[in-house]
Amino acid sequence: MKAKHQRMVLVVIAAVAIIGAGLFAAWGLRNQANYFYLPEQMAESPPAVGQAVRLGGMVETGSLVTEADGVTVNFRVTGNGEAAIPVRYSGILPDLFVEGSGVVAEGALQPNGVFLATNLLAKHDENYVPKELEGMGQQQAAKVAAETTIGLK
Repeated sequence: MKAKHQRMVLVVIAAVAIIGAGLFAAWGLRNQANYFYLPEQMAESPPAVGQAVRLGGMVETGSLVTEADGVTVNFRVTGNGEAAIPVRYSGILPDLFVEGSGVVAEGALQPNGVFLATNLLAKHDENYVPKELEGMGQQQAAKVAAETTIGLK
């Protein structure tokens, strides 16, 4: 076999190997993809029970209830007010998690229609101020921030 044909065979084998590896990786990760749903989308066409998804929206004001164990919370996530999805989470809540704030809950929908969250990500707005800087004037906060960054340089 000529050298030209040997190179062509190697290129074809390499291409087949790369395509095979890509297909194998996609097949292995098919259940690991987290799809993002808004409450309206989840109410309209819910995902399969037990499928890992993310639910994003606002924590409905007045819906946050902590159970007797002190770790489990129940609340409702709303979007534009038309749909609300009940969520149950057991664990330590993020510091920024409050009623009326944005949240992304990772988990799965249960057969009873409750979204069982395994992880909560709280979102803040553009007016966020760290607790350490609350109540300070803008100049004083800038001074504190400058003092804390001196050691980082």
